Amino acid sequence: MTTAVAPSSALTAADRCDRCGAQAYLRVELQTGGELLFCAHHAREHGEALKQVAVTVQDETHKLAER
Repeated sequence: MTTAVAPSSALTAADRCDRCGAQAYLRVELQTGGELLFCAHHAREHGEALKQVAVTVQDETHKLAER
């Protein structure tokens, strides 16, 4: 798994976690070509499994500390 250095677009409040619908702070590009969005909680919960299938990860959880 690699971390995206220059994401194509920042995540916004309109981007929602695919698991629970909360605001997404992590975008995972999959090896199969799709993408998943996760809130910080579900990103931590599924982090190990995501490492197995991720091509890139756009992690914007630092935005939580800015509030």
